[in-house]
Amino acid sequence: MSEVSFCQTISYNADKFEYEAVERDNGNATIIKFPIDQKLYSPGDVVVVLSGDEITFHGIIGKIEDGYAFASDPKGSLLPATVQ
Repeated sequence: MSEVSFCQTISYNADKFEYEAVERDNGNATIIKFPIDQKLYSPGDVVVVLSGDEITFHGIIGKIEDGYAFASDPKGSLLPATVQ
């Protein structure tokens, strides 16, 4: 018997999204750490950060520790590595 797993997509508005860049490339955050509700979300869920109609970050949560999720977008991130 195979296990059925479900993942969900979480979207954030780039203007209000609070995160820390764990790794960066060319000024963009490729791995981010951000607060999350561990009861609602789990590793494997998809994170999308939008700036207007444009996707600035699209990644998968790899792990959740102490109320913080870690997600990576190694190739397509446009999310600034430094948060203003």
